[in-house]
Formats: sequence, C-alpha cells, structure tokens
Amino acid sequence: MPRRRAILLVLLVSALMPVATRAQNGEPLASPPAQTNCKFADGKTIAVKYSSPRMRGRKIYGDLVPYGEVWRAGANEATALATNVGLMVGGKPVPAGRYTLFTLPTSGKWTLIISKATGEWGIPYPGASHDFLRADMKVSKLSKPAEDFTIEFEQTGTACTMNLDWETTRASIEMTEKK
Repeated sequence: MPRRRAILLVLLVSALMPVATRAQNGEPLASPPAQTNCKFADGKTIAVKYSSPRMRGRKIYGDLVPYGEVWRAGANEATALATNVGLMVGGKPVPAGRYTLFTLPTSGKWTLIISKATGEWGIPYPGASHDFLRADMKVSKLSKPAEDFTIEFEQTGTACTMNLDWETTRASIEMTEKK
C-alpha cells in the first residue's frame, strides 16, 4: 500500500509541474483567472470570478462545449457569482449571497443556471437539486470571433447585462436590483 501512495504522489506532482513551471517562467496560462463586476447607483455590486479559456483553433460550441449539456461557463474552478444585493435575474428573484454559475447551451437557446452549491471544481455539475434558478438567456452573433472566453457586464440605466462571449456567440441576461 505505501508503494501505491508513493506512485500516486509522483504522478500528481508530475501532472502539476508543467503548470507551476509555466507560471514561474511567465508563460501565459491556458485559462487564466478573470473577474468582472457591475456596480449599481447605490454602490451595491455583482461580482463574477471565472477562468478564461482560449479558442486556440478549436470549434467551441457544439463540439468542445456540447449542445444540450450543462457547461461550467469557463474553465478550472467553478464560475462564482457574489452579490451584496437582492437581484432580479431574467425576471426571477435572487437574494444577496454567493452562488455558482452554469449554462445550458443549445444551438438556438441558452439557459443560465444559478446553483446554490459553491466552492466546487467546475465539473461535474452538482445537479438540478442544487439549482436556485434557471433563466433564459438572449443569444446573438458576435461581429468578429472572440478568441478568449469572457464574461463582462454592460451597465445601462439601472440594469447590469451579463454577457458571455466566445467564438462567434454572445449569451446575455439582464440583472437588476430587486426593489
């Protein structure tokens, strides 16, 4: 049994060395951490932390990210949403708190999933029993391909529209303060 543990430890260290070496050498990570936020007029905020994978010549939607399967909306750790104000997301209430974001993309429709399960790795999806809500997202075509997956907020009046851009697709959903 001790021999097995030693072999597993060597395999784990070997797997992690290229990532550590790349970071030490200043080489870019395949999916670097990113974050975005939106601030309402009263100072309350929505923040999203995620990892931003790169296209690198791959077909994304319908291939790397299969249609009809829940996707973690990023890479590495699960995509985290934190808000210090109650929200309306796709017309549905979300209390202040911490959540995990997932999406369910199809060729013509996307669904945002806000999960109560937090702190997990990005996969596997913890299951519908942990869903706080599901809301339809608006899907549109980008004018030019986006090499890097990004999540950004666009503030218009009293609303924060969250845009997920990658390849030639934008999926977006409006978030407002719950009054």
